[in-house]
Amino acid sequence: MPRLAWTRWLASVMPVILAGCADNALVLQGQVQKLQQQETALARQNQMSQERAAALDRDNQELQTLLAQSRQRAKVLDDQVAAMRDQMGSVTSQLAQIREEKQSTETKVQTLQASMHRQGGVTIPANNSLLQNMPAFSDPGISVRRDGDVIRIELPGSRLFDQASAHLRPGANRLILDVIGEVLRTYPDQMLGVEGHTDSDQIYGGQFHSNHELSVARASAVYDVLTSQGRISPSQLFLVGHGPNHPVVSNATLAGKDRNRRVELVIYPEKAPR
Repeated sequence: MPRLAWTRWLASVMPVILAGCADNALVLQGQVQKLQQQETALARQNQMSQERAAALDRDNQELQTLLAQSRQRAKVLDDQVAAMRDQMGSVTSQLAQIREEKQSTETKVQTLQASMHRQGGVTIPANNSLLQNMPAFSDPGISVRRDGDVIRIELPGSRLFDQASAHLRPGANRLILDVIGEVLRTYPDQMLGVEGHTDSDQIYGGQFHSNHELSVARASAVYDVLTSQGRISPSQLFLVGHGPNHPVVSNATLAGKDRNRRVELVIYPEKAPR
């Protein structure tokens, strides 16, 4: 092609080529902008995902802490329940022991009371009436009183026994024998009761588990003196342990408690069996 013709052709197609290049540049620029927007959106989504993940991690840590606290509280509650069960078991065992002791004491009392033989309708003759012939004692510590159709002679517990003991003190035998000597002088044939009494204070430790046991043991100690040294037939005697059930005065004071700790010799209107 001649040079002039080539120049003219090039001049005619150059605008077209340049226009195509411009269009391609615009297309590329649009694609780049679109990619940048997508990248920005993805970055935003990634940031939101990270923030959400961080929030979930915090929530999970809080849940783990709450779970640990709940487990700790549950452990404490389990320990408390176990302790309460142990206490209940101990209380149940103590109640069972108390019931056994009560049953044992009641059995002893019933056995002792069964030894009493009271013949109905027999009374002390008029010339030997309770009012006119109540025993008199020079010892100011010995108290005598009428109680219905019987006479009660109080022997102070402090003169007979040490505290919470059924072992007779020195001189106690002499006191018991002096009293029974005067009783037999006036009422040689009557049934005689030996009754043990205590105050209302509970017994803790020691040989005896209850006041009833102590009262029975003390009555038995006096009974033994009467039968072994007082020359009284066991058929003329019976013994009972009342514990704190029959106080003569209030247990609200020390003096009252001291008065209630006693052994009573009880003279009955019935005569002893021959």
